Amino acid sequence: MNFFEAENITKHYAGHTALDGVSIEVKEQSIFGLLGPNGAGKTTFIRIINQIIGPDQGEIRIRGEKLHPNHIANIGYLPEERGLYKKMKVGEQAMYLARLKGLSKIDAHLRLKEWFQKFEIENWWNKKVEELSKGMAQKVQFIVTVVHEPSLLIFDEPFSGFDPINAELLKQEILQLSKKGSTILFSTHNMSSVEELCDNIALINQAKVILKGEMNSIKQEYKTNSYQLKIRDLQKEITEILPENFNIKKLSDINDCNSFKVDLPDNVSSNELLQKVMPHGQISSFEEILPTMNEIFIRKVTEAGHAK
Repeated sequence: MNFFEAENITKHYAGHTALDGVSIEVKEQSIFGLLGPNGAGKTTFIRIINQIIGPDQGEIRIRGEKLHPNHIANIGYLPEERGLYKKMKVGEQAMYLARLKGLSKIDAHLRLKEWFQKFEIENWWNKKVEELSKGMAQKVQFIVTVVHEPSLLIFDEPFSGFDPINAELLKQEILQLSKKGSTILFSTHNMSSVEELCDNIALINQAKVILKGEMNSIKQEYKTNSYQLKIRDLQKEITEILPENFNIKKLSDINDCNSFKVDLPDNVSSNELLQKVMPHGQISSFEEILPTMNEIFIRKVTEAGHAK
């Protein structure tokens, strides 16, 4: 079942089209990656969902119901540009923002204390925001984004400014929020995070969706007949064994185990590769290399640029 649907969303500014017929579907309780280069239209799209601005054309539906002001209470939004009041104390500000999301004073305090304990930041409660580092402030903003347990969470570059340990902490929390029932829209330039977290993606470039679908299916669609081959006790040079039209790159040579990346011509199967190599050494590992989301991202955006 789709939790969220955007149909033909179009937005024009003076002399500029920010979104041009964007349509996506986000399944219930999934993590959906909204990808694209700077200026592609992602932030405009997110602002429309949050009803900060309206579309010129098209419709957004949540659980089949046209987007309505009442939906805002059930959306959590962490923008790329963070915004906490620097002179306020952390706990005071967190309480204020939690109350704005509809929590009672008691519920807000209990939930915030639980999150502060989980992130091991209880001693920040009475500090002023201006005393916090960028990463510390972003932890607080993440907490106030999720504390009211909304059905739809929108994270725009959530890992910006985090060290690897805290970025991993945040990833695990996002996965838990999804398991507990939240549907998550996730916008980032960090393609490794997309691969770890997202079920489906849409790639927006120059205001249009140029690629969308289930991530593993997209990887299969864009694979290039490439394999990683590890061979022990290789008796000949690999270039003597394989034809010239096999593109070969040596990856490593450790303890008599040679590792190669082999790109096969389109009309050659992996079985043919193995048949040629097996008489000349012991194959210890063989696997297909699927393209990374970063490689697919660059390829699609570059193709779109050339097609202009």
